Amino acid sequence: MKIYVGSDHAGFSLKKEIVEYLINEDFDVSDEGAFEFDAQDDYPDFISKVAEKVSKDPKNSKGIILGGSGQGEAIVANRFKNVRAVVYYGGDMDIVKLSREHNDANVLSLGARFISFDTAKNAVNLWLNTAFSEDERHLRRIKKVDSL
Repeated sequence: MKIYVGSDHAGFSLKKEIVEYLINEDFDVSDEGAFEFDAQDDYPDFISKVAEKVSKDPKNSKGIILGGSGQGEAIVANRFKNVRAVVYYGGDMDIVKLSREHNDANVLSLGARFISFDTAKNAVNLWLNTAFSEDERHLRRIKKVDSL
């Protein structure tokens, strides 16, 4: 499983920590930028790179994207075919688990201004290690979304 990671300036520091964590956990990681802090950069420039790669190989890849709230980043990612991006910015981790089990989400968008590294690490770990349920009702719903 290839994990693509991207962020703008708002998630830059947390992205670096997440990438290092994933590499230490032996995940196959590709950092899609930003590669230096620039307070004037624009999240679509980096998030689109992650989403495009996941879109091309949704069965064998996932994306982790970061921004201030994670909201705009998810909006960008969800513009790409085969991408199902969800947002997490703290609170009950069941939402992270359900995003995989029920929606087969393949991009996790983190709100870096609202969570610590430990919270982000736990969310990423839970998300990457939760399987899609393959339940017929969830498959049916995903097919309907994909047909829109």
